[in-house]
Amino acid sequence: MGLRSPLEAIRKFHDELTALRRDLHAHPELGFEEVRTSGIVARSLELLGIEVHRGIGKTGLVGVIRGRRCDSGRMIALRADMDALPMTEQNTFGHRSTKPGLMHGCGHDGHTAILIGVAKYLARTRNFDGTAVLIFQPAEEGLGGAKAMIEDGLFDIFPCNAIYAMHNWPGLPPGKIGINPGPMMAAADRFEIVVNGKGGHGAHPYQTIDPVVVAAHIITAAQSIVSRNVSPLDAAVVSICSVQAGHPGAMSVIPSEARLVGTVRTFRRSVQEMVETRLGDIASSIAGAFGATAALKYERIYPATINTPHEANFVADVATAMIGKDNVIRDLTPSMGAEDFSFMLQGRAGAYFRVGQGGAESGCFLHNTGYDFNDAIIPVGAGVMASIVERSMPVVD
Repeated sequence: MGLRSPLEAIRKFHDELTALRRDLHAHPELGFEEVRTSGIVARSLELLGIEVHRGIGKTGLVGVIRGRRCDSGRMIALRADMDALPMTEQNTFGHRSTKPGLMHGCGHDGHTAILIGVAKYLARTRNFDGTAVLIFQPAEEGLGGAKAMIEDGLFDIFPCNAIYAMHNWPGLPPGKIGINPGPMMAAADRFEIVVNGKGGHGAHPYQTIDPVVVAAHIITAAQSIVSRNVSPLDAAVVSICSVQAGHPGAMSVIPSEARLVGTVRTFRRSVQEMVETRLGDIASSIAGAFGATAALKYERIYPATINTPHEANFVADVATAMIGKDNVIRDLTPSMGAEDFSFMLQGRAGAYFRVGQGGAESGCFLHNTGYDFNDAIIPVGAGVMASIVERSMPVVD
């Protein structure tokens, strides 16, 4: 079959995949609660004669498709995420969410439909020499579903040679592919700084150690970490996103405690470690100067998503052969967002790429209450994923 054949073949059942995607959109489920979603996926795979393994990472599942031949012994994995977000959808179209407070605001419904499209194509053609492993992952949105699947033995049961994943991207025109052979998304860390002082009457601050003042100085000083400690050639973000102290109804009560919560985003481990150290030093030193104390709790949630160069360039070559070089961006600017596919890339060579879907120009980006996945890009996403399998494990007659 020709290099363009997966795209052309998948277009023939585009309407079916669109209907499936919209059904998933109307019935969103949060991480590790994707019971209906995983059930639909399992039934779809089983109807295609695909071997299904359920309960890997709680609601996660894996489909196994063996090629026309398996002489190569190779195994290539493709991953799609399935979970929704705790958001209230503002759209009014017919397939809007039927569950108040839940929404597919990131396009995981589309990713699931794309991988089912890949499954349908590969199950019919089996034009490869090896084994394709289709991973339907739960709980990408902050709960570490990828890590849960790995801890349940994902790579022990399915020792793939390489793994690939995609994500829709409103910042690219529909159908374009974006990738680079290095960092794609940043590490996501959470920190909490608790300042302890001495509370008292707001009219007599000299009798207190005001943790609000201490917290304010820490907030200001923390903004110097990136500008004065991180090389301009590196990238880092330090954002304090929550400040809690006292009670809004107690205008004359100085509290004894203030709490700051924020996030750190980095690509390099050395920068990550430096930022953590500097946050702790700044917090404790400033607090000490005011006679207070401050404690830092630092959690590393997701590592950085770093493509391996060979696999990233391979994806770009596959996409170029399918949709033309003008539609493939090989040096896509990394995002400071995070992605738990990073855990899988720590265990296997692989690549994470983006499929443009448009929408950013109208203000409708990911995690927006007016967001919807662009069904028009399903064949392109599925076609590239299917070609990755075929070209990774070609049948040599």
